[in-house]
Amino acid sequence: MENKRTKREIVKMLLKNSELDQKDEEELLDLLIDQPISIDVDKQEEAKMTRGDRIADKVSEVAGSWGFIIGFSSFLIFWIVLNTVLLAKGKQIDPYPFILLNLLLSCLAALQAPIIMMSQNRQAEKDSLRNQNDYRTDLKSELILEELHDKMEVIIKQQYRIISRLDKLEGGKDEKNN
Repeated sequence: MENKRTKREIVKMLLKNSELDQKDEEELLDLLIDQPISIDVDKQEEAKMTRGDRIADKVSEVAGSWGFIIGFSSFLIFWIVLNTVLLAKGKQIDPYPFILLNLLLSCLAALQAPIIMMSQNRQAEKDSLRNQNDYRTDLKSELILEELHDKMEVIIKQQYRIISRLDKLEGGKDEKNN
């Protein structure tokens, strides 16, 4: 009469449309049912970070700030003004097409781009871990809610039985008193 589902069946229903192979699905089932699944992704990633990762993050943090943009723009203006003024006095450090400045900028860009990409790749991995953790947490929450719903249904049915018995008892007392 009652369609009682086990936790395992509920999780299988939830995973029915996902693209997991059998081994991953079984592992996820065990994880969802038997163990706490919440993790702190930031702490986990921080523990795995190498010195290079920390440097890449710091470079990305500095290079992506307004302070860097304003400072570097100031340096470029200073370089151009300095070489223009010195050029007028006859000292040619980096004459007008500013080839040395172009070389410095190219070298900076060549080094800065891969470092920033390393940091972005790490951040993408962290985001992926966070998404997986959210998915597992959501699945487990859904599982728990389904289980609570089933328990509430049982409680409600028991309450109806108790109420009907009390009504019968009270009905019997009224007939005896009359």
